[in-house]
Amino acid sequence: MRLPSLPSLALPIAVGLGLACGESAGPPPPAPAEPSVSAKAEPSREPPRPEPNEAMPPPDPRLRAEALAHELIILDGHVDVPWRMEEAREAGKPPDDVTRATEGGDFDLLRARAGGLDAPFMSIYVAPRFEGKGAKAVADRLIDSVEAIVARAPDDFALARSPAELRANFAAGKISLPMGMENGAPIEGDLANVAYFHGRGIRYITLAHSKDNHISDSSYDDRHTHGGLSPFGEQVVAEMNRVGIMVDVSHLSDEAFDDVLRVSQAPVIASHSSCRHFTPGWERNMSDEMIRRLAAAGGVIQINFGSDFLSGELRAERKAWRAELDAHLKAQGVAEDTPEGEAAAAAWSADHPAPRATVETVADHIEHVISLVGVDHVGLGSDFDGVGDSLPQGLEDVSRYPNLLRVLLERGHGRDELEGIAGGNVLRVWQAVEDHAHAAQRATTKDPAAHR
Repeated sequence: MRLPSLPSLALPIAVGLGLACGESAGPPPPAPAEPSVSAKAEPSREPPRPEPNEAMPPPDPRLRAEALAHELIILDGHVDVPWRMEEAREAGKPPDDVTRATEGGDFDLLRARAGGLDAPFMSIYVAPRFEGKGAKAVADRLIDSVEAIVARAPDDFALARSPAELRANFAAGKISLPMGMENGAPIEGDLANVAYFHGRGIRYITLAHSKDNHISDSSYDDRHTHGGLSPFGEQVVAEMNRVGIMVDVSHLSDEAFDDVLRVSQAPVIASHSSCRHFTPGWERNMSDEMIRRLAAAGGVIQINFGSDFLSGELRAERKAWRAELDAHLKAQGVAEDTPEGEAAAAAWSADHPAPRATVETVADHIEHVISLVGVDHVGLGSDFDGVGDSLPQGLEDVSRYPNLLRVLLERGHGRDELEGIAGGNVLRVWQAVEDHAHAAQRATTKDPAAHR
């Protein structure tokens, strides 16, 4: 409330003092004449206030989603920036500097800020071809590249080795770059390398990728070399539990998933998988039963944004589209991995856009998980910079997370639910894995024979 100015208080005070001293106040001053219409003050420029019982209009979901994207911690379980940079080096090109705006790729600092992204897990992806051929050295080089991003922009990026560090970075306005290793090949048959990579900042390991390795069978590989985890793979899972690295079951065969749940004493994650319900028969995604068992063990599935992961029909359409593109390039007599082939593919694709999912399709997967096991067991695992030209309409890069929040708001999900989906659920699992490791290490300290 604004107080009147001192001169306007003078008359009431004088009158009050006079009355208090017994003096007559005299007749009241005449009321001011009603001003003419031309002399009336201009109407207020402020919008009219609603009457007490008048309902306020509902907030615009777009505006609310934009605000929430910058209030909540958005944690994405899988972003392939390190491999994007490695591929550029292999091709003899300078890698993108993601601390600035970049023309290519799905991630850079400006777009991450725009989308409210706070904690993209940098994927330390080691291709299956490095199994037994220097995989550890490749992983070390990719970890170095993440550390270099932080060194170039320390006011914007920071490493995060724990949920506590991540939350502190968030409070300081920095984007955290936690790291997960995609493919267990860099363990190279030496259990000590599990603790080594924990020391380098790795906080989850996807045990296999597109080929069976010495740890686990892959969902993409028909050989089923071990029938699940190898005996050494079971030791790796136990050691990951001990040191505090989350076990990631994305890419694993169904049998390997079964073995992980049997062996692991801490909750596990699927860092970038979607629901097999929408892609029947495709083992790369998780069945309803697997999702139920994952949740029963306290885990989280993080939904992959790639169109192939989101719809069986789209997978078939995209396969046919790809065959047409290949036939066109063959008719042109060019290979796609040449400059001429890239130009020909881009021109053809401009006239024949690839079929793709939408942001609503991603929300369908999130809601399917919620219908199975509740909202506490689902998160985001986009696979940005890893699924090529297959991202959904409305989720084309890291600036677009508000679109997904908007769709979920429109479908009736509130702030608390979005907080868990956006990152809180994975942070809970990460903390549980840390807590388990600390307890195991204390037990080992008391009884050294417990870790023999």
